[in-house]
Amino acid sequence: MSLRKFVISRLQPLGSALPAVVLLTVALPVAALANRWEAAWPKTDFSLHSVPLEEIVSGGPGKDGIPSIDAPSFVSVAEMHARGALAPQEPVIGFAVEGDARAYPLRILTWHEIVNDEVGGLPVAVTYCPLCNSAVVFDRRLGDRILEFGVTGNLRHSDMVMYDRNTESWWQQFLGEAVVGELTGSRLKAIPARLESWERFSARHADGKVLMPNGDVRRPYGVNPYRGYDSSAEPFLYRGDYPKDIAPMTRVVAVGTQAWSLPLLRDKGRIESGDLVLTWEAGQSSALDGGTIAEGRDVGNVVVQRKTESGLADVPYDVTFAFVFHAFQPEGTWHLK
Repeated sequence: MSLRKFVISRLQPLGSALPAVVLLTVALPVAALANRWEAAWPKTDFSLHSVPLEEIVSGGPGKDGIPSIDAPSFVSVAEMHARGALAPQEPVIGFAVEGDARAYPLRILTWHEIVNDEVGGLPVAVTYCPLCNSAVVFDRRLGDRILEFGVTGNLRHSDMVMYDRNTESWWQQFLGEAVVGELTGSRLKAIPARLESWERFSARHADGKVLMPNGDVRRPYGVNPYRGYDSSAEPFLYRGDYPKDIAPMTRVVAVGTQAWSLPLLRDKGRIESGDLVLTWEAGQSSALDGGTIAEGRDVGNVVVQRKTESGLADVPYDVTFAFVFHAFQPEGTWHLK
């Protein structure tokens, strides 16, 4: 899909004509973008950064142009079943803290990308970057601070650049690391969560809660604005090189500095590696395939757990694309066969 079509698909559903300046923004020289950043981000210290600033590009929307959800509302699993609003195979980010189980449907996160929430007393940021298919939940605590996150509208290696509203430092979503501003070098703790089908979450947590849309009628929840993206030959707005032995848009299961190709895990069904156990089962739609998320092709459900004395325990993982793992873990270990 062309750059123009992608930008239009991201912004047109917001209900206004697409201004020409948006299309120009993604093509501006780095120096011009830096000047714009300083004007739009007066609280951000651009003298502090751990990555080259020229690697950060505009994704089209400006600051908070993709609005985070900061006061989320929920219904019970039982009520959501009664409404029939979610197809059984639709993907959700599901996890529980202290018995408080919640599901965050990608039909909502596709349009908001960040939910600032508190689950089981723990402040969390539930994040999803569609261009990387990266779904990661972070602990929002950093020292004695509780951070709140928003979307800068910028990308690095096609991955969302978030910002915290406390210091307006910029954070790499895939890593949970501050890369620009006062908090540069700080890392967030990832929380174990599963990218799973609605059917599987509701079976695991019949007493859980499900995120509801925030009432913004301009966003067509359930529609996929990235139709066909995960069948593309290459990613959108990516400037790095590609891995050598795997196609860049192949899904991989990333656990720290290791990645397993999803085709390998799908073929085997179960892989044990050290104390890690990875499993795959059919029954989850791709959020980046069909015209609606519910009709996306089946990419399956992945679970990653670690063996402990008391049994298997979930660990943080990400089902992302090969180019993403290569970009952010260039020295990482690949498991392809």
